[in-house]
Amino acid sequence: MTHLAENDPGAIDLIDAEADSVPAPAPYRPKAAAARFLLGVSLVLIAFNLRPVFSSASALLPEIRDTLGLSATGASLLTTLPVVCLGLFSPLAPRLAQRIGTERTLLLVVFLLALGTALRGLSSVPLLFLGTALAGACIAVGNVLLPGLVKRDFPDKAALMTGWYTMALCAGAASAAGLTLPIEHMLGGSLDGALAVWALPALVVGFLWLPQVLATRKQAARTGFRVEGLWRDRLAWQVTLFMGLQSALAYCVFGWLVPILRERGLDGVTAGAIVSVSVMVQAASCLVAPHIAVRGRDQRLINVVLCGLAVVALLGLLFAPLSTVWIWAVLQGIGQGGLIAVALTVIVLRTRDPHVAAHLSGMAQCVGYLLAAIGPLIVGLIRGWTGSFAWSAVLFVLLGLGAAVNGWFAGRALYVKARTVETSA
Repeated sequence: MTHLAENDPGAIDLIDAEADSVPAPAPYRPKAAAARFLLGVSLVLIAFNLRPVFSSASALLPEIRDTLGLSATGASLLTTLPVVCLGLFSPLAPRLAQRIGTERTLLLVVFLLALGTALRGLSSVPLLFLGTALAGACIAVGNVLLPGLVKRDFPDKAALMTGWYTMALCAGAASAAGLTLPIEHMLGGSLDGALAVWALPALVVGFLWLPQVLATRKQAARTGFRVEGLWRDRLAWQVTLFMGLQSALAYCVFGWLVPILRERGLDGVTAGAIVSVSVMVQAASCLVAPHIAVRGRDQRLINVVLCGLAVVALLGLLFAPLSTVWIWAVLQGIGQGGLIAVALTVIVLRTRDPHVAAHLSGMAQCVGYLLAAIGPLIVGLIRGWTGSFAWSAVLFVLLGLGAAVNGWFAGRALYVKARTVETSA
């Protein structure tokens, strides 16, 4: 679980998805330097592969619609599907890890992610959606399990490793946003190749991860604790809604910002580069925001300010002169990256013990991502109904207001009233 180090108000630990496992993980034993370096590199590379699915399709959405004859509704569903999968499949991660082991689960995730990504490049609408759903399910499981592995294997370097894998997540999204269209041009206009090429990094890291998995021993585990009262707790729902509504804004950016900028008159490569820069700014903001958030009496003000910044910047990207678009992209990255980080931090700060934190994290991810899927879906429907993205501004304002209200209440210096109960063996 993630908690705050008592001697460092800026230190944010990690939520452990297996906090309820019995027996507890074995005590940390330092690995040889070379093995530890390889493990760290592998985890960072796995993280890199958990975002290209979102932004690669976004970068090529006009081409996908033209080539495959996808309707506006179909394009909306394509951008929404992986986010829905994040919510539907994240609860499976701890169960899979307890049954076959965390390392083996991640190995399966990486190879299935490569398969799902490759299926998107077979010039078939059904396979495009099937591959997207498979990739989204894999990303959901990887999202949940990676922080626990970092906490377990790098307890003395948790902050450093958290920074690296957060940067890798953003780098994966930024790379796909900025490079997918140039890759399509380099491949002679091959839409299939530009979509499928993102399976290669996943395949490479899968083969890098394989020998390390084979060297580990699976430890059987059972659930030894349950958490009572979480789903009836008002504060838990405010945390969950804050997570979900800010995530809806984030996935509107991942799914639609490149098409929005292209419709405004920018060429595809420039639009992809702008989104790429914005996502990398998110990474920097992710590293700074939690340290600011934990230094105040509570997080109400920073939650609301970041919501306002993210929404105002999105409106600037929609309507401000194109000469200022880079400024708005940077501001949006600051606001959105900060929101993601403080939403995760609030989960930690509103809980008293690791078991409640792990369950609140699961609740926030499951419900929050299902709620977040509404954002990109409605953007696509608005574009189909009105022929323009302009009315998406109303949606962005409503999502921002909802996130700000719930962020205000979730930011109060209180604890959820759920409690941990030990179950019999």
